Amino acid sequence: MRFDRRSLLTTGAAALAFTGFARHAAAQEAAAETYVNDVDGYGPLKADPNGVLDLPEGFSYRIISQGGETMRDGLFVPQNFDGMGCFALGGSQIALVRNHELKTSRPTHRNWGPAGFHQEREALIDKSKAYGLTKSGLVVPGGTTTLVYDMASGRTVSQHLSLTGTSTNCCGGITPWGSWLTCEETEATPETADVTKPHGFVFEVPARAEGLVEAVPLKAMGRFDHEAVCVDPRTGIVYLTEDKVDGLFYRFIPETPGELIKGGRLQAMAFRDAPGADCTNHDDRTWAPGEWREVYWIDLDEVESPKSDLRFRGHADGAVRVARGEGVFWAGTELFMTATSGGPLKRGQILRYVPSPEEGRSGEDRRPGRVQLFVESADPKTLNMADNLTVAPWGHLVVCEDNYSTDTKNHVKGVTPDGKVYAIARNVFTGNSEFAGAVFSPDGSTLFVNLYYPGLTFAITGPWNAVRT
Repeated sequence: MRFDRRSLLTTGAAALAFTGFARHAAAQEAAAETYVNDVDGYGPLKADPNGVLDLPEGFSYRIISQGGETMRDGLFVPQNFDGMGCFALGGSQIALVRNHELKTSRPTHRNWGPAGFHQEREALIDKSKAYGLTKSGLVVPGGTTTLVYDMASGRTVSQHLSLTGTSTNCCGGITPWGSWLTCEETEATPETADVTKPHGFVFEVPARAEGLVEAVPLKAMGRFDHEAVCVDPRTGIVYLTEDKVDGLFYRFIPETPGELIKGGRLQAMAFRDAPGADCTNHDDRTWAPGEWREVYWIDLDEVESPKSDLRFRGHADGAVRVARGEGVFWAGTELFMTATSGGPLKRGQILRYVPSPEEGRSGEDRRPGRVQLFVESADPKTLNMADNLTVAPWGHLVVCEDNYSTDTKNHVKGVTPDGKVYAIARNVFTGNSEFAGAVFSPDGSTLFVNLYYPGLTFAITGPWNAVRT
């Protein structure tokens, strides 16, 4: 996200955010409709009297967490809420493991971290478990928090810092074995930023951890501008996106499925009929919506990439370029991923990948995996820079928008199996920040989603089964 934050919700400000401030926003003229539905979905969005989140008739939201709140460990909920995973804990409780995209490139971001505006609670952080420090010895402020929520009561039970010392934690993905993989979207080094070691790795956070976990980089999964990951539960293969306009799409074949720390092979995807292709459709149309391409995978070397050149070397060896690969989510026997600035309008693509029946094994040459251009935005009012995504219980995609306009509102959109788009929610809060971290509760009753700024996590409920296509 490139949006400049204009204020920080400290503990006191957070308490006021939905009294005077929100009511002032509600007094403003309701936002005009800025979207065009391909199908009815849930019908038109209704203006929120609190000026925060517009939803269809019959839907409601609850704010279950805000940046600046004090957590169980005495630290503050950090700002910049991004990717998020949901995990059943037993009974009526679930855990939400949530990323905080605080950047080493933005000096003010340390003020928005868990230690507070003046780092006054830095002593509460166990530095022995942090991945990295600044050159002045402070903990790098990015990382994850874990929120425990009770579905029966609709209340937040607790929150705590679960990973720290990382930078620019953008998205990630859940694992079949009950952990969250959080990704650093940066290639910061001591030569380029206020850090003491290289950043740009994936880290694992067990969902049931009750406190801060040791931040151990999964270096075999590569060092690059990581965005998101998903895991094929049948094989343990991990798929990874890269948020660069000339990025690649990767897969990681672990030595031991479920034990990523033991290493494995990192590869990049290529088109079988066009090695070194560019699938962005920016300048030349490589493929059309609905079209499928067979793929092969290229082994990568020097994956810790000390020169921050992994994508350049991969493309030179034949890997296909993807325009800002962001969200990726596993859906039964296939995955869906977003290319946020793909397409002639640079307003986004959604790709669909079906693995080979022999994925990651020698037989995949005879029966290769296939990738489809599933959706490409032909109108920003229909789909505008798709970012994080998830798969809904009723089989549709649920996609978070991340456009940088101050007047074209960001939405949560639904996408049908035949690629038709409809609106689920609209951000009408001041600043028009991106939606992020969309994920459903295990029982499918609740959509949890974040507003990146001012740092809000929503629990949205309603007649999900009433969608009209």
